[in-house]
Amino acid sequence: MNRIARHRLVISLLSATTLGGACAPVATNTAVTPTRVAGSNPFFVESTLPYHAPRFDLIRNEDYQVALEEGMRQQLAEIDAIARQTNPPTFENTIVAMEKAGGLLTRASKTFAGVIGANTNDTLQKIQEIEAPKLAATNDAVYLNDQLYQRVKSIYDQRASGLTPEQVALVERYNRDFVRAGAQLSEADKTRIRAINQDLATLSTEFTNKLLAGTKNGALVVDDASQLAGMTSDEIQTAPAAAQQRGLNGKWVLLLRNTTQQPAQAELTNRAVRQKLFELSTLRTARGDSNDTRNTIRRMAELRAEKAKLLGYPTWAAYALATQGAKTPENAIKLLTDLVPPATARARAEAADMQKLIDAQSGGFKLQPWDWQYYSEQVRKAKYDLDESQIMPYFELNNVLQNGVFFAANKLYGLTFKERHDIPVYNPDVRTFEIFDANGQPLALFYADYFKRDN
Repeated sequence: MNRIARHRLVISLLSATTLGGACAPVATNTAVTPTRVAGSNPFFVESTLPYHAPRFDLIRNEDYQVALEEGMRQQLAEIDAIARQTNPPTFENTIVAMEKAGGLLTRASKTFAGVIGANTNDTLQKIQEIEAPKLAATNDAVYLNDQLYQRVKSIYDQRASGLTPEQVALVERYNRDFVRAGAQLSEADKTRIRAINQDLATLSTEFTNKLLAGTKNGALVVDDASQLAGMTSDEIQTAPAAAQQRGLNGKWVLLLRNTTQQPAQAELTNRAVRQKLFELSTLRTARGDSNDTRNTIRRMAELRAEKAKLLGYPTWAAYALATQGAKTPENAIKLLTDLVPPATARARAEAADMQKLIDAQSGGFKLQPWDWQYYSEQVRKAKYDLDESQIMPYFELNNVLQNGVFFAANKLYGLTFKERHDIPVYNPDVRTFEIFDANGQPLALFYADYFKRDN
């Protein structure tokens, strides 16, 4: 993936986890007051760690905003110089030059995107809110730059002469990305695209932060440990600690996971508690409070539809899938539709088995969504003598990593993994592994971060 495309990916990740607008990367509002000068900012020099890993031992919250702002300024200056040069466009002076542009922005934005998705805080969220539309605007300043696009297009039109297959593929990717960003639009439509992108960046950030807060606030709080009957003693013992972290001494808290169905629903014997947990999970951002995302989603859908039409597509789905494997919404819908008959038939059969069990136990109620996990586990025990509690030890995290994921990666691709303890991490829970290819050559670092945190 080329560097400019990586910037686009980072912007989308910052928008979605968040990072559209006027081209100026400077705004009057600021999230933090920088306490360290640029010279002491870890992002301003390339990391000397293996694989140029981020210096999480040196990076402070305020460093991100300073580096992002200066990174955008540097990238725009570099891109402007490429676009304005008088030499005829060549692969070297245009494509390669763009590949090399924006080193500081790449370092800062990629690290920022990773951290806000895995270990954010109030300061970083505020920086995210401020910088998201600026980053989108910087992206537009590149892809809606007509001088730059004309250089790319000239190379694209002559790509059959003198370029290697790899160079041709890169040129074609650049040209496609420019066109999909709106490089061929009228100036009026470009102006509208910029405004839409800025609004989408802001809304995406809003959605992400509401989802995070809704997930935290939606945790199940109970007053009596007996309400958690069915869960293992280890699981129950973690609930008071979660409560204490929220200032709820004397209570028990079950944190919501990122999935809709919560693992505890398969264990809780108290049906009312199961129902409450299910509703807290499924309605975490649809409760009419400050974390309700429905209006945010509605507005994002409207803006995406308008953007798609400006770019010549009937729907946002058509725009989004044009470069994906499915290619069209019709293909994707057909794939899903073809799954409906066998999937629903199987679900009905499973539901019938669970209802029989409920009736046999004199339950006196009809199967509901919050009952599904609980009774499906009982059916498996009854029909197949399968007790998931007996299987759980095999799914201990380190066992899954070493004897599952790493083992399979080695058998399939020849990869090996070695844990390192000398790479700084952004949270003490994080483990770092170095990856080697089949010939023993080092490839990359893998940051393993699997534990649920409110942030």
